[in-house]
Amino acid sequence: MNLTGYKLTYSGLLGFLLALCCLSGITLSASAQKLSPSLRREFQKREDTLKVYAFDIVNAETATQRFVADSQFIRSLVRALRQPHSFYFPFDSLQTISRLYAPDSSFRIFTWQYKKDDLLYLQEGAIQMNQPDGSLKLFPLFDVSMFTANALDSVRTRRNWIGAIYYRIVLKTWQGRKYYTLLGFDDYSETSNKKWMEVLTFNPEGEPQFGGPYFSFQQDSVRKPTQYRFNIEYKKEAGTRFNYDPDMDLIVYDHLMPEGDEPQKKDTYVPDGDFEAFQWKEGRWVHVEKSLFAFKLKDGQFPMEAKMLDEQGHINEQQLQEQSDKNVKKKPQ
Repeated sequence: MNLTGYKLTYSGLLGFLLALCCLSGITLSASAQKLSPSLRREFQKREDTLKVYAFDIVNAETATQRFVADSQFIRSLVRALRQPHSFYFPFDSLQTISRLYAPDSSFRIFTWQYKKDDLLYLQEGAIQMNQPDGSLKLFPLFDVSMFTANALDSVRTRRNWIGAIYYRIVLKTWQGRKYYTLLGFDDYSETSNKKWMEVLTFNPEGEPQFGGPYFSFQQDSVRKPTQYRFNIEYKKEAGTRFNYDPDMDLIVYDHLMPEGDEPQKKDTYVPDGDFEAFQWKEGRWVHVEKSLFAFKLKDGQFPMEAKMLDEQGHINEQQLQEQSDKNVKKKPQ
């Protein structure tokens, strides 16, 4: 697949987003902490426009139409977010855009995917910080996963992000520092999907950082190196589970096995009925092998994430909103 020409075009679009975000650094003063009726009407008007572009990003027939819709959506979103106290407007009619608030309401993250063609999906996103004065502080996320040979061994910034559509944020703390674990979906290839587990932190300058030596396999029967992020890859048609269980305080996911005798082919992997997990211990997620589970999860006990995209490319709005509402209300752990 030749991506050379497309890479230049895509980079130009991301550069435009970055330029807009720099312009949006102008402080917008507002005294009210909640949206006024007039400001809410302004947001709703802008949302009506965004809704059309968001739909076409996924559903337009041609690659050119989807590209134009994506470009227009980014421009319009940044302009909408530059309005005072935009952080409090949910944009909940954008059915192909994931919008999640952090459990402590310190930021929210927008993620979505752009379908270049039948073989390639690109993730896009932005982190909006909760500014007390209502101004806009926005970090665009630049997906470079299609140009990355090994995504599991490096700390990354917003400029070389491993893209995913996020459906869950889990907040943990260690020695006074906050760690936001992101769970996300990646429409990876024509024959397989991925789900990602990524730790987001903020450096002393307030910039987002993705990844770090947070995934330990020290308790496994076969020791493996510490990873900087974690994913599973599986057959396109397989239904897999990968989510945080607050009762067990574990991130639990399906144990996968190849359907045939070719373990190197990740697009043949499907759940086999067992589970693995990660447990937060002293600032790291420690892997729990399936053999260490002394119980079997009964039907209905597993915390199911929303299916991110249905056959029409729409996000499950009710599930997404319910989880985001829970994040806002939840106390840090």
